[in-house]
Amino acid sequence: MTDWRTWVPERLTYPEVPVGALLDGAARRYGDRVAFSHHDRTLTFTGLWRAACGLAHHLHARGVVPGDVVGVHLPNVLSYPVAYYGILLAGATFTPVSPQLPAEGVAGQLLDAGAVAVIGMRDTGSGVPLIPTDGVTVADGAEADEAPVVDLDPTVARAHLAYTGGTTGSPKGVVLTHANVVTNVLQYACHGSGSRPAPGVAGDVGLEQVGPAQEWPTRLGEGTGIAVAPWFHAMGTIGGIGVAVVSGATSIVHERFDPARLLADVETHRATTVSGAPPLFHALLAHPEAAGRDLTSVRTVTSGAAPMPVALAQRIAERMPEAVIVEGYGMTEATMGLTLGATARSAHRRIGTVGVPVPDTEIVVGPAPGEPAGVGEAGEVWARGPQVMVGYLDRPEATAETLVDGWLRTGDIGVLGEDGQLEIVDRAKDMLLYKGYNVYPRELEELLVARPEVAAAAVVGRPDVAVGEEPVAVVVLAPGQEPTAELGALLAGAVDEGVAPYKRLRAVHVVDTLPVSAAVKVLKRELRDGLDGALGEPVWRREQG
Repeated sequence: MTDWRTWVPERLTYPEVPVGALLDGAARRYGDRVAFSHHDRTLTFTGLWRAACGLAHHLHARGVVPGDVVGVHLPNVLSYPVAYYGILLAGATFTPVSPQLPAEGVAGQLLDAGAVAVIGMRDTGSGVPLIPTDGVTVADGAEADEAPVVDLDPTVARAHLAYTGGTTGSPKGVVLTHANVVTNVLQYACHGSGSRPAPGVAGDVGLEQVGPAQEWPTRLGEGTGIAVAPWFHAMGTIGGIGVAVVSGATSIVHERFDPARLLADVETHRATTVSGAPPLFHALLAHPEAAGRDLTSVRTVTSGAAPMPVALAQRIAERMPEAVIVEGYGMTEATMGLTLGATARSAHRRIGTVGVPVPDTEIVVGPAPGEPAGVGEAGEVWARGPQVMVGYLDRPEATAETLVDGWLRTGDIGVLGEDGQLEIVDRAKDMLLYKGYNVYPRELEELLVARPEVAAAAVVGRPDVAVGEEPVAVVVLAPGQEPTAELGALLAGAVDEGVAPYKRLRAVHVVDTLPVSAAVKVLKRELRDGLDGALGEPVWRREQG
């Protein structure tokens, strides 16, 4: 049996081109093929190229110059990839803004980024000039055959300014160059399809699929995926837009997760790829329509954001019997990703692991990169590769803590097996994952302790197979306060007002004191363990729905 590394080696050659060269290559290769479909509207690869070029010229006419930051404040709609590539073709820097953020969060991010404009469906109230879109067209549907001429160095020019909470929950701008983005797109596209980068004669870049059809039955320019991952997240931007475009895949756009619609679209469009987080797949297979839908067209299932239970993987395999199931691992600081399970059909995969490093990526597990742990031993995960960020915007201390001698300190705890596959066993950070979304406890804790009724608070995650982890508050009340359901609802409501819906508390427990270590750090593991009974019943629990 031929090893899959014959077709996807551990080292690739990446052209030094701007991100727009990937779209240029896709338009030249796939032309009139549908790139994105949303309800009854479609956008071909040529149409996307022309619309993005038109927007780039429009941005220049508005006074946007290379190096300026332009925000995109949109859900998954057809105009999103137009906005994304248009900004980059203009030489500007793309900063995605979650439409789920409260107004203060939107304004704070745009201000921190120094955005000169924001593309969206409505004014953000931030004072940043709006470039309106109806969700289909931008800049009155302007089109052009060619992009404006922009002189930039892909290894230096900023492509993305993506925000992450990092280790503290305080939003930080992750600076990514065009080279970072092009590299990570090609790493995952090649790893996932058995391909190599293929520069064109006109400065464009595509893929050459060298892997055979028996290993990668979905060929370039023939795949169809369901675009449900939010495009304002790294997985959505890089995987849902970048990898899909360079692979010539048709993306069926979903602005939100609707299990019934997703199941129907897999069957109707004969989708070959479905990507998401374990809670998505759990909800998908638990839906009443799952048993009656034909899902046999799916050839690849990609999961990320949280470990996939073995039982869930087995259920996916039963309903999607032709699919290779792989997990991946990454973070915004690595553009999107660092590892992925082997997608060749005959390759070795181990459920519960996040696969192997993508090309040109090194992973070390241990207290420091030069002190690797033994095989099978747990340690902190360190990573190095051309997709690792330049640093955090205007945060030299945070950058120095995260980038150590060229290595990315992930803050996650992992184990490397003898087969080279990585297993993530814990998070050194306290970050929770709710339906694949990052939830940072400190943000919720600060809202709680700002209330006069609260003396101290901690937020931990309650494991839930349907959603991942539910944010649960454990509070110490101020003197004179009574632990009532009404008070619990009041505290939860205070948090609701300051956060996106996915960050909302699902329960509130009241205790006399919080357990702390000798260093006076709250022992959150004890609190998590106590959710099974030691903490008693919560004084308030959010109703389902």
